[in-house]
Amino acid sequence: MEKIKLEILGISYSQSQSGAYALILGENGEKRRLPIIIGSFEAQAIAIELEKMKPSRPLTHDLLKNFAQTFNIIIKEVIIYKFAEGIFYSKLICFDGIKEVEIDSRTSDAVALAVRFKCPIYTYESILSAAGIVLQDDDKGTGEESIPSEPEATITDYESLSIKELEDLLMAAIDEEAYEKASKIRDEINKRKSSKK
Repeated sequence: MEKIKLEILGISYSQSQSGAYALILGENGEKRRLPIIIGSFEAQAIAIELEKMKPSRPLTHDLLKNFAQTFNIIIKEVIIYKFAEGIFYSKLICFDGIKEVEIDSRTSDAVALAVRFKCPIYTYESILSAAGIVLQDDDKGTGEESIPSEPEATITDYESLSIKELEDLLMAAIDEEAYEKASKIRDEINKRKSSKK
């Protein structure tokens, strides 16, 4: 399978899950986005390294990097290889100069280590197709029908909407960069499409 390189586009606070954040990964030079819900500790660990801030004492991910480097181990790449039941699965590809080893990891930890080792993050087309969101070009002034407004819809609210209405809401959420909301709408659309198979 061909790997697709991702870059970190940002981290935003989750308004529906207390203490959670949305990590936004994007396909290089493309409009597809991969929103991943992560915990506050992991969000902080990623943000601190991205902003080049130096904590007074090493964080857990810094400690792991220091430990690995002491024994001449590097992380060559991170691969998000599976998406099942709303959970992303990742692995670290590590190298000690002699052999290469794959280590299973939570995606949030894998990304936090990727920014420290300055290694690439990859995924596969199947993951982007299942969990990705595509940004659309701005259609203003084209006479398209208006997108219905959504007052803080819950999952049960989504169940009452048609797929067309859900797709319109999805585009609106992406335009607003409300990636977490877009991810929930996408999950509802995928659930409906898979139940028709």
